[in-house]
Amino acid sequence: MVGVGWLVVMDDWLTRGGPLGGILGFALGALLLLPIAYVYGQLVPRMPDASSEVAYTAAVFPQWVSFATGWMMTLAYFIVCPWEAVAAGRIAAYIFPVLDSMEVYRIAGHPVYLPHLVLGLVLTVLLTTLNYRGIALSAAFQNWTAFGVLALFAVFAGSGFARGSARNFEPLFSHSGFLSVLLVMQIVPYYMTGFEAVSKSSEESRADFRGGDFFKAMVMAIVVAAGFYIVVIAAVGFAAPWELLTKERFMTAVALERAIGAHWIVRVILAAALLSLVKCFNGNFVAASRLLFALGRRGLLDARLGRVHPVRQAPSAAVIWVGIATAICMLLGQAILVPISEVGAMASALGWASACAAFLFMRPGAMGRIVAVIGLLVGVLFTAMKVLPGIPGHFDRYEWLALVVWCGLGVTLHLAERNRAVV
Repeated sequence: MVGVGWLVVMDDWLTRGGPLGGILGFALGALLLLPIAYVYGQLVPRMPDASSEVAYTAAVFPQWVSFATGWMMTLAYFIVCPWEAVAAGRIAAYIFPVLDSMEVYRIAGHPVYLPHLVLGLVLTVLLTTLNYRGIALSAAFQNWTAFGVLALFAVFAGSGFARGSARNFEPLFSHSGFLSVLLVMQIVPYYMTGFEAVSKSSEESRADFRGGDFFKAMVMAIVVAAGFYIVVIAAVGFAAPWELLTKERFMTAVALERAIGAHWIVRVILAAALLSLVKCFNGNFVAASRLLFALGRRGLLDARLGRVHPVRQAPSAAVIWVGIATAICMLLGQAILVPISEVGAMASALGWASACAAFLFMRPGAMGRIVAVIGLLVGVLFTAMKVLPGIPGHFDRYEWLALVVWCGLGVTLHLAERNRAVV
């Protein structure tokens, strides 16, 4: 869940909401996700299926609803992979400025450098290989990187609070209070996507992992991720006058370096960012490949995607295709960073809403129905904030284009598989 947005696009977060707007936006967004986590916590033990949202919706809705839900959730996870691959080049270039050379082309005014492409492609190949070798190695890697990120986070956040000043928080909001919080809440689904990813690996969980543990894991993920984002925003706002730094590359590192007056803090931040990047990249790679595998296994996409490696017990074909697609998309460079956040947020919210609707149609008890309705409304609200033109921060033409291309690709692949099955 925690990637490198807190470093790469902190300027976008604070421009949207300011320090207090950012803090409240992430806090309120996390609270709104708890009912959705409850619904997933009920669904996963009932249907421990890698297809998760696909299986939940298939139980009560027509097949096209099930496929549409699974395809959108695949987008929500997959879209993070090229985002992280591109961000790797930007972070490395901050450490080694010589990497900002050998411009190959430009997209939307942003240069794409050859060293950035090479680094992103190497990272993509490494994580594809890691996941091809099976879930055990991938899970161990995930655990070590997560603990490393938290340790380094404690160092740089604590240093920022120790040397900063509350006066730097002013102004508390970048717009009016309500609008600032709203603009930040719109991107919360993207940066919090992943708490429900445990459902994608439910078939591969340990035998002693009980049903209730899934819900606990999801709540812990939401609380820890929200706490991380809130503390980082507060540390940056506390460290230096934030309005003066929104044009700086990697605003988080610049603010804390100015507060402490030493360059070593930048190295700590960048080390945490690189660990966080690889961790988030790998986690979303796992989720995206499992969903793609599940869609293939159910005959909603090419059945070959549903194959499992006979020795490594990994969805090898799905893993390879996620790796290939990531490599292709990262060629668009940093122009995709903010649009990806917007589209990913909507895709996640739509998938959550579908899961809550499915649970509601399964006729749970009174408590379950109430929570499911709340979760459904939250998912619809997050979706509406991006697609309704009257709401500030709605999709622009590039984001609509990305969404239309993804939907068109899904329809084409689905119809191709149906026609192949008929023949």
